[in-house]
Amino acid sequence: MTLNNPLFDDTRSNRDVDPPQNEESTDVVELINDPVQTASKPTGTVLNSVRELLECPVCLNAMYPPIHQCLNGHTICSGCKPRVHNRCPTCRHELGNIRCLALEKVAASFALPCKYKEFGCIGIYPYYNKPEHESQCSYKPYNCPYAGSECSVVGDISYLVNHLKEDHKVDMHNGSTFNHRYVKSNPQDVENATWMLTVFSCFGHFFCLHFEAFQLGMAHVYIAFLRFMGDDSEAKNYSYSLEVGGNGRKMVWQGVPRSIRESHRKIRDSFDGLIIQRNMALFFSGGDRNELKLRVTGRIWKEQ
Repeated sequence: MTLNNPLFDDTRSNRDVDPPQNEESTDVVELINDPVQTASKPTGTVLNSVRELLECPVCLNAMYPPIHQCLNGHTICSGCKPRVHNRCPTCRHELGNIRCLALEKVAASFALPCKYKEFGCIGIYPYYNKPEHESQCSYKPYNCPYAGSECSVVGDISYLVNHLKEDHKVDMHNGSTFNHRYVKSNPQDVENATWMLTVFSCFGHFFCLHFEAFQLGMAHVYIAFLRFMGDDSEAKNYSYSLEVGGNGRKMVWQGVPRSIRESHRKIRDSFDGLIIQRNMALFFSGGDRNELKLRVTGRIWKEQ
């Protein structure tokens, strides 16, 4: 991206000269006085030009200090600088360690709406505070909790519940207790073991029950755990128990559901759930131990 915008050139070459005041630039500066504003959003050619200047030409994301530049004034974010082997992606000159302090100061003079505006966030935040807000924004959409495929769908809870039902054909149940049966004809084939996701509706919220096979070191195991369709702060208000057994024996797990903000893989790899060794699972199944037949029962309750 060639930085031939007049705003950038003036700022770079006249550091000791106050920038001309006009109605648009004054509006932008005034936004910094109030960290969060819900009034009308700043508009105009000045804001649009600066936003373009602050876009990294490599990753296309917004740039934050330190912002680097080459001798010709082309900028790049600090994350992409080593990726281009210290060569300007625009003119191929060596980047060196030149900081574009003027552009960093310009960025500090205006604010932008939250990127989750379309999901309902109406706040406007100073440029350098925006990433922190967005990482904690209550309107931040959730990723689809379906782990059987690389699903890229995001949305609020009601949208994802309908998506799971219509697109992934997930079983939906009402109530805080459940009795689920898991059957597999070839339990030796852990790599291709199908996994299960069931959604439960209770206490005005939705919970996802996962059950699958995976390899823990050299051992083949099964794991069952519950995820809360909401934020972690709400998930901590609930507890759940899982029970599996057979032949006069049983295993019981009690825990707190994890938020779907955390990935399915992260929770599974933390072993935060009911883990059943394959030999024990086959013992529970009875018979000739060549077919897996597990019945997982559970209960969800709200802590007082």
